Amino acid sequence: MQKLVGYSGEGDFSHGKSMYTNPMDLGIFTSHGHHMEVYSLPCKRSRSRISAPFIFNGQIHKKPKTTIEILPDECLFEIFKRLNGTQERSSCASVSKHWLNLLSTIRKDEFTHSLNQQPNAHLSRFLKGKKATDIRLLAIAVGASSHGGLGSLSINGNNVTRGVTNLGLKAISRNCPSLTDLSLWNLSSISDEGIIEIANECHNLEKLDFCQIPISNNSLIAIAKNCPNLKELSIESCSNIGNEGLQAIGQRCQNLKSISIKNCSQVGDLGITSLLSSSSSYSLMKLKLESLNISEMSLAVIGHYGVEITDLALTRLCKVTEKGFWVMGSGQGLQKLKSLTITSCFGVTDLGLEALGRGCPNLKQFALRKCAFLSDNGIVSFAEVALSLETILLEECHRVTQCGVFNMVLKSKLKNLTLENCFGIKDLVPGIPIPFRCSDSVKSLSIRNCPGFGNNSLMLFGRICPQLQNVEFTRLHGITDEGFASLIECCEPGLVSVSLRSCPKLTDKLVSELCKIHGGTLEILNLDGCTSITDSSLVSIASDCLLLTELDVSGSGITDSGVRALACAVQLNLQILSISNCRFVSDKGLPFLVKLGESLVGLNVRQCHGISNSGVGLLVDRLWNCDILS
Repeated sequence: MQKLVGYSGEGDFSHGKSMYTNPMDLGIFTSHGHHMEVYSLPCKRSRSRISAPFIFNGQIHKKPKTTIEILPDECLFEIFKRLNGTQERSSCASVSKHWLNLLSTIRKDEFTHSLNQQPNAHLSRFLKGKKATDIRLLAIAVGASSHGGLGSLSINGNNVTRGVTNLGLKAISRNCPSLTDLSLWNLSSISDEGIIEIANECHNLEKLDFCQIPISNNSLIAIAKNCPNLKELSIESCSNIGNEGLQAIGQRCQNLKSISIKNCSQVGDLGITSLLSSSSSYSLMKLKLESLNISEMSLAVIGHYGVEITDLALTRLCKVTEKGFWVMGSGQGLQKLKSLTITSCFGVTDLGLEALGRGCPNLKQFALRKCAFLSDNGIVSFAEVALSLETILLEECHRVTQCGVFNMVLKSKLKNLTLENCFGIKDLVPGIPIPFRCSDSVKSLSIRNCPGFGNNSLMLFGRICPQLQNVEFTRLHGITDEGFASLIECCEPGLVSVSLRSCPKLTDKLVSELCKIHGGTLEILNLDGCTSITDSSLVSIASDCLLLTELDVSGSGITDSGVRALACAVQLNLQILSISNCRFVSDKGLPFLVKLGESLVGLNVRQCHGISNSGVGLLVDRLWNCDILS
């Protein structure tokens, strides 16, 4: 060291020549590693700091790898197999991606030391978007295997660059053989290889949901061979899946209870008929078919072999004609059907609908949407023969008129009726004869966005359905106080739920009359979008409604005075209150909202621009037991 300290800048110290004659003396420098910090010789400006590899005699001295890093994967594999605790395995998995990858390749039964786990302590995991990567899936696989196994896994991915691949699915299959529920959506980087690996290892699978993944019939065949406990299968927008895969499922999955197939272009009559005519059809209870290239043949098989089906949904089956629905109803196999939904099927006509009513004697719920060729005759004939029918929904059935609806109600035992976007509904002319008959079964009536529905129709419904308890009228610009008053006067048992959303012609006068007649039974009142409602309505509610628990006056003209009236009501016990978009409510009403909050569990003050941010903060602090939307 004296040679270095005493060096004056001249002599033997020069580039390419060592100042030490003994090479062993170099150890004082080379022991610091591959790179080290050195200082240049002093200069007039300052001492500069550089970082560079230390070179002596043209040789770079590198730090040797530690022993564990140079071990081959085979040795690490054997070491990891002998880890005897959850903490040890998790710690090793956290060291590096390489170690995590190695640990994920070890099957659960290959570990030398088994862990004391509860066999039913299955975990659930959900990955979405950018979080749906192989690395996260490997970590889930290793972690779940040490905590009783993974029971449910749902992946909804749109990560194009680092999305889930077969590598991640293989890790799940090896570490989580107890998996029962698997949902894969929007995964473009997986293939049959990953699904087949899942099927080979996870024999307890009961529920599978595939949407927009590039798999083929080979995946379904592997599932059919290895997953005998499969109960629910949903396939959507998988263009490479066809008839062969469904045939295998039908032949081998004897416990199948629910099937949903949507927008699979290669699925045709052969696949559906094979699935329904196999032995698995005797356990099938729910069936949903949408946007498939099937014909009358498939519906005929459903009508004959669907002996256990209780829920059936058919959507956009463009190739099915009137004959298909008639044959399905005439097959007499749908004796246990309780719920039927038909949407955008142009083959539905009056004749086919009547056949369905006769062939489904236990049908209770029926929804018919966007069926353009259905008329009054069809719905009346259907209601007459469907003796167990309780609930019916008609949406965008524009050939159905008001007369057809009234006759359907009078000739059936309906309990719930909903009409939505039916432009064929026109208000009846004044002076029409009132039928002497009435229906004592209808308890619920919903009319949504039927522009022709007016006061006369309301009056007639009141006379025909005197047992109404729940009414919903949405976006009916033709009804006024007079029309709705004629309805509420006829409701004998007392209204329990009233929704009058976006009916701008209704005023405080109607609310006052409603509260006087039905205040003793009314529990839910929705006046959202009724712009003519003011504080006077809240005063009536506060004085006459004894059982009201939910109130919505969003978008109305109420002020702080109305909120005060609610807060001062002695008997009122509101649990949910919505005053969103009420521009006249301000910070002055905060004390009354706080008082109401003693019973509230939900409060909506969104777009109440008169309430400041500090006011909202006060509500959050004071109403700690209430969910606040702001």
